[in-house]
Amino acid sequence: MHVSRVFAVLCLVTLSAFAARAASLDRPNVVMILADDLGLHDLSVEGSTFYQSPNIDALARGGMRFTQGYATCRVCSPSRASIQLGKFTARHGITQWIGAASGKDWKRGDRLLPADYLHALPADDITLAESMKEGGYKTFFAGKWHLGGEGSLPTDHGFDINVGGHHAGSPPGGYFAPYKNPEMKNGPDGESLTLRLARETSDFIASNQDKPFFAMLSFYTVHGPLQTSPDRWSKYQRIAAEKPAVDQRFKVDRTLPVRQVQDNPVYAGMIETMDDAVGMVMETLKKNGLSENTIVIFTSDNGGVSSGDGYATSNLPLRGGKGRQWEGGVREPYYICFPAKIKAESTCDVPVTGADFYPTIMELCGLPAKRDQHVDGVSLVPLLDGGSISPRPLYWHYPQYDNQGGEPSSLLRDGDWKLIHYYEDGRNELYNLEADPTETSDLALTHSVRTQRMAAQLDDWLRSVGALFPESNPRFDPAKSEARFENARTVGKAKLERQHAELLNPDWQPNADWWGSAVTKD
Repeated sequence: MHVSRVFAVLCLVTLSAFAARAASLDRPNVVMILADDLGLHDLSVEGSTFYQSPNIDALARGGMRFTQGYATCRVCSPSRASIQLGKFTARHGITQWIGAASGKDWKRGDRLLPADYLHALPADDITLAESMKEGGYKTFFAGKWHLGGEGSLPTDHGFDINVGGHHAGSPPGGYFAPYKNPEMKNGPDGESLTLRLARETSDFIASNQDKPFFAMLSFYTVHGPLQTSPDRWSKYQRIAAEKPAVDQRFKVDRTLPVRQVQDNPVYAGMIETMDDAVGMVMETLKKNGLSENTIVIFTSDNGGVSSGDGYATSNLPLRGGKGRQWEGGVREPYYICFPAKIKAESTCDVPVTGADFYPTIMELCGLPAKRDQHVDGVSLVPLLDGGSISPRPLYWHYPQYDNQGGEPSSLLRDGDWKLIHYYEDGRNELYNLEADPTETSDLALTHSVRTQRMAAQLDDWLRSVGALFPESNPRFDPAKSEARFENARTVGKAKLERQHAELLNPDWQPNADWWGSAVTKD
């Protein structure tokens, strides 16, 4: 080949490579931040007067805040799967937190045996991370995974890098080093896990600016165990002491006591630490000139824990919390910030879910939709542009029991109407969420035609996607079941009242070194 022609070809190749890189860099980056067990009203931007979250508040105000954002399940693994797969839980088959007993392995003696479920992300599905990687994005994951173990870790489903994601749903060593995490190196004793995950994410962002990136920061916090440092506890203990005295923090709602007051200083400290971690990531974007062209998403996987586990927070005015079938179990903070495209201080009242992130991110990044994959999610780009999307029904399916007093049930939201179908006795509840967002007025009897129609619609959809259902438990003992619940309502409630009052005593401490957090200063 003539020298001039060789030179011309080399120039074309170089220009082509440069153009491809330029086009790649024009694509927005994506940082998705997922909290664990954070309720809608656990943030000051959502009305809390006890918890402090200035960095998350700023993120929410920097873009669009969805006032009716939902997780696709009331517990964690199913919701996390829906984010990765763009499907509702009944369709993808992970309907329970992975590791919970089901079928004949369920030993608690309830009326039903919980339905079986998938224990890992299906290998045949194309995850959001895989689609982003296919589209030329560098992919990174830090924190809680809980979507399978060996063979189904983040790196098996499209993430190039995994820091701390493994099979477990809570941090095996707690929130301070040593972590005992098989997928993450230990830091110095007493290091904060939450801040460590943010530092890992920030380091990834700072080191990967030569091509667009998709970083998922999936906090373990504010999931149990409830742990904070002494200075954080002391700060919120003083704040709580300045508020009116509380005689009763709990009331019984059907099956268990439910927290009615936000004044847990340990939980408040965890929220502030998470907020600091979010601030660290946002500052890294700003420092590196990436804020304008980076999509930042913040949400949670289910409602705050108001009953069961740590009885940590109140979701009022929403009813219930994690594990429960009412709005407190599934309504979440749901924010999308993208300064290059989304007007700051925007709000949207359209109901949206975790399944919608997949198609939304793909469209915002200029990548082709995978409609056979994210079949239940819809792109929210029209809403981000100030437009509308077609009305659609939303479905939830939880044919299991939990530790928070929830009952096996499925939900349908259609417009302002929400139907809850219970599997123990076949009854239905019907609420108009526009008129009754606290779900205190069951309209199933007064609107019987609507109730029957929605129940049939729900059943038809569940069967069309091959949903599994609970079965009768031959070992069910009504007397033992009632005794267990009666104990929770009486002895258990009294114990909770004592324990949570003690958290506010000036000399309270959990152990000699505050779960190890006093070993070093964060």
